Amino acid sequence: MTQPSHNLQALAESIKNWGKALGFSAVGITDTDLANAERHYQAWIEKGFHGDMDYMAKHGNKRTQPAELVAGTLRVISVRMDYQPPNAKDAEEVLAQSEKAFISRYALGRDYHKVLRQRMQKLCTQIEQETGQFGYRVFTDSAPVLEVELAEKSGLGWRGKHTLLLNREAGSWFFLGEIYLLHLVHICLLSGLRPL
Repeated sequence: MTQPSHNLQALAESIKNWGKALGFSAVGITDTDLANAERHYQAWIEKGFHGDMDYMAKHGNKRTQPAELVAGTLRVISVRMDYQPPNAKDAEEVLAQSEKAFISRYALGRDYHKVLRQRMQKLCTQIEQETGQFGYRVFTDSAPVLEVELAEKSGLGWRGKHTLLLNREAGSWFFLGEIYLLHLVHICLLSGLRPL
């Protein structure tokens, strides 16, 4: 079952709106072509820039070719969840008070892996209610995924000199998660359109 492109466009917008309603700061959708990133990544590994982080060189092409990690992956939904609290005190102000401790902003609150995973699962459930069942897998720092490249391709920001994804409004104060979409009989999601 294929859907007219205007329905796919509407579905993409709905997915983004559902994601925001679930607490994501931004949602983007992209294809899985990471050929350019793969060349840079392999050169980086060959130069030994990964140092003692042996896990960066493992897994063959699974990191740079999503369908090698999860067979049948056709599209990726990238999500951004900001962690800069709106009323956070200035770090230097807190550090100047010797009786206080400073905890990294991202470590405040619940384990972000669980929060992101639960929200991404809810987003997939919402999509299934609209389209019918489809195959997917959610990731947040849990597998060899080039999350920055996928987030950049999906329109969530750009890679900064410090290698993190940057966003004009949020800087780099956010977490990223990915949903690999596969066997999209119902969604044929966003064929030929990038990013949405």
